[in-house]
Amino acid sequence: MEKSARTMKNLKFYIHTFGCQMNENDSERIAGILSTAGGKISNSLEESDIIIVNTCAVRQKSEEKLYSYLGRLATFKKKKKTTIGVVGCVAQLYGSELLEKKPFIDFVLGPDNYNQISEIIQSNNEEKLNSTSWSRGYNEIPHEMTFRKSNISAYVTIMEGCNNFCSYCVVPFTRGREKCRLMQKIIQEIQCLANKGYKEIQFLGQNVNSYKDPDTGKDFSTLLKEANRVEGIEWIRFVTSNPKSFTKNIAAAMKEAQKVCHQLHLPVQSGSSSVLKRMNRGYTREDYLEKINFLRDLMPNISFSTDIIAGFPGETEEEFQETLSILEEVRFNNIFSFRYSPRPLTIACQEKDTVFFEEKKRRLIEIQDLQKKIQLELNESFIGRVLKVLCSGKSKKTSHLLSGRNEGHQVVNFKSKNDVTGCFVDVRITSGGPYSLHGEAINQLD
Repeated sequence: MEKSARTMKNLKFYIHTFGCQMNENDSERIAGILSTAGGKISNSLEESDIIIVNTCAVRQKSEEKLYSYLGRLATFKKKKKTTIGVVGCVAQLYGSELLEKKPFIDFVLGPDNYNQISEIIQSNNEEKLNSTSWSRGYNEIPHEMTFRKSNISAYVTIMEGCNNFCSYCVVPFTRGREKCRLMQKIIQEIQCLANKGYKEIQFLGQNVNSYKDPDTGKDFSTLLKEANRVEGIEWIRFVTSNPKSFTKNIAAAMKEAQKVCHQLHLPVQSGSSSVLKRMNRGYTREDYLEKINFLRDLMPNISFSTDIIAGFPGETEEEFQETLSILEEVRFNNIFSFRYSPRPLTIACQEKDTVFFEEKKRRLIEIQDLQKKIQLELNESFIGRVLKVLCSGKSKKTSHLLSGRNEGHQVVNFKSKNDVTGCFVDVRITSGGPYSLHGEAINQLD
């Protein structure tokens, strides 16, 4: 039975986000849609009429965190009548099954259906709603609607989905096939951000290397050059790149376009060619290292970050040691490392998981300990140097310090006579820990 429609006007909504930058940007867009419809952002569950949980399905741990959080919401809903929606990758993956398992949820919404969210809430339908359909083209949501958390640095989505089907990855099933956004729309958004005073943009996509303008066929390297021409924006970043499709044209665009940061997240996942083959990554260890060396020859100051999976099915001790050795050889400035966990619908989840949990745990700790040592050595090498830093505000850990990131995307906490939030500042590095740099702003007036 359907009740009479309600209005979003003055309804308070709360969004809890799990996952990556893509999820964070999706939450900003959802917040913008609901705000445009008259809703008000709330900072607490208790004050909210609507609670939206934006989910990530990349790892089992993310799902476990979600179900723990939903348990809290089930208790909360008994005390207060609240509309609860689950959106994002887990919603897409499980759909009606999620509604059956958690009957207090009012609707589930997949990533391709966010433009329906205010209509669904305002319909006031008593039936549970499951909207997880796919569209052929990119679903453009007016960028002016996006409710951005930062007024300094902004995410700009350029594409959705992935066609690679790595054997461990659920993304093609939760985000669908690759769909690219019109380059004209992307440049318009960047220009709008520049007009509002934004200093930095970060292009988002499951595999930005694959970007092609649906109108002209122009590729990602061209997009970087076009974005570089927009006055006002000073730094351009992008994630994520698949090594197999990272071309010399993209590398050349990074070098030629002065605003594109010489920093690259290039997920290797494993240092073993045999594991990479089982992962269906499309490159070998040697291919990966060849690209790293080419990029360093082209841009000697470039910094790298990566993703590592510990304990992929069948990973031997010898193969694991190859992963440790690639960390030593490349010396990444940062890594994101995880224990392997089987994901539904993937090829790898059908294989026998021969690496026991405790062994995965041991390998992950060894990876992280080695990387911590490498990062400490790299960061200490910056002592005495002056780095350009984009200040984002007060340090989260020490309120009397300001914080920002350098071109290599490293956290820099620093002393300053003035509040330089939103500005670029030269910082002389005085010390370095494994996870951040510390310094003092220079050339400042009293």
